Amino acid sequence: MTVKAKKHLGQHFLNDESIAEKIADSLSLKGYNHILEIGPGMGVLTKYLLKKNTTTHVIEIDSESVEYLQANYLNLADRIIEKDFLKYDLNEVFNGESFAIIGNFPYNISSQILFKTLEMRNQIPEFSGMFQKEVALRICSKEGSKVYGILSVLTQAFYDAEYLFTVPPNVFNPPPKVDSGVLLLTRKENYTLPCDESLFFRVVKTGFQQRRKTLRNSLKTFNLSDNLKANVIFDKRPEQLSVKEFITLTQLIEKDA
Repeated sequence: MTVKAKKHLGQHFLNDESIAEKIADSLSLKGYNHILEIGPGMGVLTKYLLKKNTTTHVIEIDSESVEYLQANYLNLADRIIEKDFLKYDLNEVFNGESFAIIGNFPYNISSQILFKTLEMRNQIPEFSGMFQKEVALRICSKEGSKVYGILSVLTQAFYDAEYLFTVPPNVFNPPPKVDSGVLLLTRKENYTLPCDESLFFRVVKTGFQQRRKTLRNSLKTFNLSDNLKANVIFDKRPEQLSVKEFITLTQLIEKDA
């Protein structure tokens, strides 16, 4: 039995063993005892994770893939979660414990997977995954880059982001129309921000919604005082600000309230 890739689930099954092994080996396995693989499909990556000295769980929405895994990975059977990762409360399985996330992510939900990871950052010290190449590059990019944006700032506020390698379309079935990129996120030692975190998220998202404008114009909805708007930081466009400067900006806005 093989599983047919389903377009509506954004499935592209990796069929290159060496790449699967390379992705599995990207995790350091430090600081946690559990790994959660998202969207294992037919288990090409799973088999390498099962060799590790940690407990592997998989979450899969596709019942045909679940059936395949249950039949072919008997030692995994009781750790297959047939749920939608984005909607499922992972603490039903992990109960507050730390775990790493890994996977060959469906492109159409990869950013949402990342946002859920950021929400659960207290429990996720490490994250390794395959994205569409341009999304992976965007997440890892630095200020001043044309692709630097919301994903870059919010991720790098809490994690060190490293672009590992590019994967060509021909190693997937069916092949996607674009290259893929694998990245590694390692949670920072100090990952609490010295400012109001929900305000920080709002400042970053609002700033980048009009990325061509200076922050003085793009942050108008915050009703800032003229005194604060005179600060030179407001002469900049969002893509010119480092993560550290976005934290400073949030602190300034906090004090202005």
